[in-house]
Amino acid sequence: MTSLGDTPPPAAPFPAGNDLGLVDALAQLSFLLHDALAEIAGQLDLSIIGIRLLGILRDREPAMNELGRFLGLDKSSISGLVDRAERRGLVTRNVSVTDRRAFQVSITDTGRQLVGQGAARFSERIETLAAGLSDTDRQLLSRLATQIVVTADTHRHTFDLRIAAG
Repeated sequence: MTSLGDTPPPAAPFPAGNDLGLVDALAQLSFLLHDALAEIAGQLDLSIIGIRLLGILRDREPAMNELGRFLGLDKSSISGLVDRAERRGLVTRNVSVTDRRAFQVSITDTGRQLVGQGAARFSERIETLAAGLSDTDRQLLSRLATQIVVTADTHRHTFDLRIAAG
């Protein structure tokens, strides 16, 4: 698939006995999702980590160190990422009201518009990937994926990827 406009042919029924197995199926699915996110980020002139940054900032204004934990980045890497996003007018950095030594990061209107475009395109891509699933299978996949995410490493921070209604 070379662009979002390309629609794959309808999926043939999955032959019985051709289950990839849990590990390979989840690995292949993660590759599909990563590739989709990379393509969409590139279309918006962002890196994957840049679009993740904006996604996190849609519903919160974390301190720099918290943002680094969300993204799995060290202090210098998160500083560089925020610097680049700030130069593009996508985020702002303000002194924390609770700790004058720390900075909180927030998304700008420009950043919110860009991440909204990315989220809409990603949602379209997911819909295309899941087009061959029945409503029951889609609901089951959603519940199982949610269960995996929620019960994953309790020390890892997660964030809501849902697109805000409206």
